[in-house]
Amino acid sequence: MYDQTRAQQPADRPAGLGERRSPGPEPLIPSDGRDRVVRRLGHAVNTFADSPREALEEAEGAFDEATDALLKALTERRRVLREGWQDQDSETESTELRLALREYREITGRLLRA
Repeated sequence: MYDQTRAQQPADRPAGLGERRSPGPEPLIPSDGRDRVVRRLGHAVNTFADSPREALEEAEGAFDEATDALLKALTERRRVLREGWQDQDSETESTELRLALREYREITGRLLRA
């Protein structure tokens, strides 16, 4: 049976013997950035009853921080992907190009599902 999730994983990143893989793709935003946004949102929720306007401003700030971090992460991911195939000569193996296409497809699909 065809496993689309498994097929979308880059073949150049096999899990090592002692390495555990998380179920699914790697998060787009690094964990420290995600943790900070989650804390800010939690703080906004917890303080809403006492100061709703300030809580909403905190939530908006968390949203802005998350979107900025996502944009930076996507820009960097695109830069790395592009470097991998853009300046290759005509002898570039189709496997390398296929891996780049798979990565573009995976990231774009995640954005469309979000």
